[in-house]
Amino acid sequence: MSLSSICSLIAHARLGQETRMYSCILATVLIFGLVHVICAAPTTEVLVTKYATDGITILNRTTVSYQWMEANLPVYGDGLTHYYHQGPVFVNDKEEQWDVNETSNFKDHGAVKGTNVKDLCELVGGMSAEDEVMIKATDGYHVEFGYENVYHPLPRQGPIVVTWYNGEETLVGERHGVGYPPDFFVGMRLVFFADTSVNSEGKHVFGNNDMRVVMPANKIHLFDELYPSTNGYTVKWIDEVRIYTGGYHGPEGVLAKSMEEKNTTLETSNQKSPLVLFTVVSGIVLTFLLAWRRLS
Repeated sequence: MSLSSICSLIAHARLGQETRMYSCILATVLIFGLVHVICAAPTTEVLVTKYATDGITILNRTTVSYQWMEANLPVYGDGLTHYYHQGPVFVNDKEEQWDVNETSNFKDHGAVKGTNVKDLCELVGGMSAEDEVMIKATDGYHVEFGYENVYHPLPRQGPIVVTWYNGEETLVGERHGVGYPPDFFVGMRLVFFADTSVNSEGKHVFGNNDMRVVMPANKIHLFDELYPSTNGYTVKWIDEVRIYTGGYHGPEGVLAKSMEEKNTTLETSNQKSPLVLFTVVSGIVLTFLLAWRRLS
C-alpha cells in the first residue's frame, strides 16, 4: 500500500471520528433543549394535596383544571387590571434596597385572573394556624407560606392567586402571552393581588417593603441571597399545591429556571424561553460545522 493511500485512510478515519463527535454534541444540545421545553411547558391543572404531620401520609387529594376553577370557585381579577411585583433594587445601602416608596424595578405580571390559594386549600380540608402551604412548579422550584398570609392577608399584600388567564400583555419586561394556557405561556403563575394603598402611582404593586411588613423573617425572599425581591414568589408553571400539617420542614426550593432574575437594563424580548433560542442557534452552528467538516 502506498504512503498516499495510508494517509488517505488516516484522514478518512479522523473525519469519521470528528463527524461522530459533532453528531453526539448536536444530539446532546437538542435533547437538553427538548427536556427544558417539556419541563417549562404551561400547566393547565393543579394537584392539591394535604399531608399529615409526617409530611408523607396523604390526608386528602384532588386534581382540578383551570376550567374547573373558573367555573366553580371565585375568580380574582378582571382581565383589565395589571398586577406587579418588585425585583431587586441594586444599591449598596441596605435600607434603600427595600425601596419604601416603591420607585423602581416593577415586574408587570399582566392583567391576570385566577384562583385564590385559600380556595384551593379548602378543597382538601383547609389550613390551620400552624400549617404551611407549598406552591410548586414543574421544574421543582417551590415557595411556602403560612396560614395568616394565605387566609388573612393585609391589603398591601392581597390574596395569593394562582393565575390561569392574562387579558393583556405585560407593558414592559418579560412577556407572558395572552389568554389561557398554553397561550398564557408562563401560566399557571403565582401573583399577589396587592391593593394600591401604598403606591403613589396607584398601581397594584406588592413591593419589597410590603414583603418586609407582612412576611415572617424566614419567608423573606432575597435575590442572590442579598437583595429583597418579591418577584421571587411568582412561581410559574405551577402544578402542585401542598398543605403540610404543622408546617413544612423539608429543603428550601432551589433557584430553578422558573425563577431566573437578571440584573439587566435591557427589556426581555417576546420569547417563550431564552434557552429554546440558544438550543436552536447551537443546533444551527453545530450543523454548519458538521457540514463544513464533511466538505473540507
